[in-house]
Amino acid sequence: MTPPDIHVHVEHIMGTAISIHIVDPRDDTVARDAVRACVADLRDIDRVFSTYRADSDISRIRAGDLRIQDADPRVAEVAAACADYEHATGGLFAASWRGGFDPTGYVKGWAVEHASRRHLAPLLASARAVGVNAGGDLQLFTAQDSDWVWDVGIADPHRPGRVLATMQVTNGAVATSGPAERGSHIIDPRTGHRAHGIASVTVVADTLAHADVWATAAIAAGPSDTTWIAASHTRTGLLVTQTGATTRWIGSTPVEITTASSWAA
Repeated sequence: MTPPDIHVHVEHIMGTAISIHIVDPRDDTVARDAVRACVADLRDIDRVFSTYRADSDISRIRAGDLRIQDADPRVAEVAAACADYEHATGGLFAASWRGGFDPTGYVKGWAVEHASRRHLAPLLASARAVGVNAGGDLQLFTAQDSDWVWDVGIADPHRPGRVLATMQVTNGAVATSGPAERGSHIIDPRTGHRAHGIASVTVVADTLAHADVWATAAIAAGPSDTTWIAASHTRTGLLVTQTGATTRWIGSTPVEITTASSWAA
């Protein structure tokens, strides 16, 4: 069997490494153009939403120099989505509880999903699969007539360098939160206190924005509350507590397990 020809392009955008993977592209020029357009789109989104740039729309809104309704139209779109998720999560996710409007917890997933669907997904007319890895969060696509499957490893938060489980994904998104990623900085918006008790949570959903929000919400919920799973409308996932207890869910049903393994997502 001929090994796949996988083209990989890496950029540093939105404060993280973003790698674009194209499996067996038939036209290298078209693939390069799509990657270039995707990167440009992500950089433009970062220009608008970065909290590290004083001239970004978000920084100006937080400083009181710009209103959301007068900003780039995408800001109002993101603000509306964040408000919807704050309601859906029961306040476990919020974009406006600390020092003004800050949609950082939503924007990266939304940006990667938006740019990859716009510029990379059309490559599936000739490529077997395309995917984006944004700091460990994934948006994945596979052509309808392709047998390609993305094998996604879930890191063991208690044993660095080891894989706790793997999931097979064809089309969808995978987001992970925890101290190894950004969980140590997640605050429960309901209390204003730092979230604790969960070592890692991985969420699989149709879109990266959705998976990312619910991975963040899970950290805020803590290890004793898994009621959010039924409300999340996610496909599957794996939650590991600081004590090592592991819960896997498929659909809305959480099950505590002793040994994680491999499963289709």
